[in-house]
Amino acid sequence: MKTNLSSHITLTRIPKKYFQPEDVFELSRVTRFEKISTEIFDNEAVGAVHVANEIATLIVEKNALGAKCIIGLTNGKTHVGIYAELVRLHKMEGLSFKNVIFVNLFEFYPLNKTSKGCLWKLKELLFNHIDVLPENIYSPDITVDKSQIINECKNYEQKIAELGGIDFQILGIGRSGNIGINEPGSQLNSSTRLILLDDLSRKDASELFGSIELVPISAVTLGVGTILKAKRVVLIAWGEHKSSVIKSAIEGSITDALPASYLQTHSNVKISIDLSAASELTRISRPWLVTSCEWDEKLIRRAIVWLCTNIKKPILKLTNKDYNENGLSELLAIYGSAYNVNIRIFNDLQHTITGWPGGKPNADDTNRPERAYPYPKNILIFSPHPDDDVISMGGTFKRLIDQKHNVHVAYQTSGNIAVADDEVIRFLSFLKGFKEMFDTDNEVLGAKYEEFKQFLLHDKKDGDLDTLQILELKALIRRGEAKAACRYINLPSKNIHFLNLPFYETGTIKKGAISIADVEIIKNLLAELKPHQIYVAGDLADPHGTHKVCLDAALAAIDEMKKEDWMKDCRIWMYRGAWKEWEIDHIEMAVPISPEELRNKRNAILRHQSQMESAPFMGNDERLFWQRSEDRNRATAELYSQLGLASYEAIEAFVQYQIEP
Repeated sequence: MKTNLSSHITLTRIPKKYFQPEDVFELSRVTRFEKISTEIFDNEAVGAVHVANEIATLIVEKNALGAKCIIGLTNGKTHVGIYAELVRLHKMEGLSFKNVIFVNLFEFYPLNKTSKGCLWKLKELLFNHIDVLPENIYSPDITVDKSQIINECKNYEQKIAELGGIDFQILGIGRSGNIGINEPGSQLNSSTRLILLDDLSRKDASELFGSIELVPISAVTLGVGTILKAKRVVLIAWGEHKSSVIKSAIEGSITDALPASYLQTHSNVKISIDLSAASELTRISRPWLVTSCEWDEKLIRRAIVWLCTNIKKPILKLTNKDYNENGLSELLAIYGSAYNVNIRIFNDLQHTITGWPGGKPNADDTNRPERAYPYPKNILIFSPHPDDDVISMGGTFKRLIDQKHNVHVAYQTSGNIAVADDEVIRFLSFLKGFKEMFDTDNEVLGAKYEEFKQFLLHDKKDGDLDTLQILELKALIRRGEAKAACRYINLPSKNIHFLNLPFYETGTIKKGAISIADVEIIKNLLAELKPHQIYVAGDLADPHGTHKVCLDAALAAIDEMKKEDWMKDCRIWMYRGAWKEWEIDHIEMAVPISPEELRNKRNAILRHQSQMESAPFMGNDERLFWQRSEDRNRATAELYSQLGLASYEAIEAFVQYQIEP
């Protein structure tokens, strides 16, 4: 069973010459805008092994010299693969860590000795599985009294200095550009110190502690100056959600607004990233600015859209001069004139637009993104949470229903942890009133009301998990809201499926791993419906990872059923919208949304009342989900309009997923 197919999605073919040049001359060309040495790998797995091997080599070299190897570590999802490879090297290839001293980059404060902070996580991932000596693990003492914490910071700094400094420092990068807990505003010469955490840092740490309420308000971190004293620094980042901050750190100016940019001052630093995290670097996103290109349809489209945006002209008004003055003369050499390129890309984009996302019957479908037949189609929409369907493709969802297709929606998770206790209390109050009006003698309802109210209002403390019955009530609230939204857009209740995938049902932010049980549930639904169209959430910028697991579960099921006869006539479309929209060069189906349809979409989203302002997982975007959705849909429509195509109120965009052979 393939459980990580989302990482194999390659929307654009990236030639090796852009990210792994064969010679130093080409490397110098393509990296001309980069101010830090950057190594790009095909995927996270390959990169993690490479970094782990670099660490192992240093350990062996130090051991041969009879010297200690001082390694600075940090906690985070980014480094899990690296630590797993180090454990493998120890167990399978005999790599010893007896000469290694590990230094913890930061630790939350205050914590007691049993709290699950960074050191606890490092033990779970690495220390408990290797032969490191306990006395060789250094971490700030976060049990000291507040009156002593400043001295502890000085002592920790002094200990590192007495060791001779850090030989190899591993770093991650936060969404605000922080390294360690050195948040925006940190100074270049800062040393180990106590820092108050901002809301974004506490949200990022919430998975470690179970909820944001349990995340300590501060942390002890090595300062920027301390980090820069390390003999070797390697910053690691994987995934599309890190691409923007990575570009700023590597290609931008040095500024305290982005502490990672200080690494530009280090003489022995490297950034190791995968193609997804590198996607906004100039050599990947705008290669024509640094080298000769291997042109394909998508790269040409990207270049033309960039050119139009850059000089503020629609496609059909671009001239030979525009191409020549903006690094795109290669296209003129290939196609002969600006007109030839312009009309080609204009028609290409025009053909993505369709008001018939399920295909238009009795029409020529040669240049349409979807085939006309069969009609009506069996259509299955997968929604990770019980509101992603209407948030991300609510207009298309209703359009498919209105155009008489047999539409089904499958909610992959219950979404119960995203329901605040106040919502449950509100529904309990209604239940009490209902009982008093119509069923005063119902002892079960009365007892349950008192039990749940007592738990939520009095007994439940910060960090306590909800009881199974409370979680079921929260799931019931989400199901009721999903049904209300579906009812609003006229989807029959018999076409609503609540899958409750097991990986999600932990009761905490941290979820389980994808399992056969998750995939089998989806396979059974696919076998029952035999859809002609499947829609899946391709929005991998979800900060808590549920979307990725849901996508992997759906793709794993599809992969296992790809040889079924009905699958040969099935197309899979990926939508986005909750966190990030598709870039226009990737869009293969653009569904226009009228002003009335956009209002209907908003109303469907608003049926999810528990997910309005009180939703705990909004991320670092302050807008409500319906506002994000409308802004992105309008922005896509505006871009099409600026390029000289038809002007619409809004557009929902889709990319086709290609099943691996």
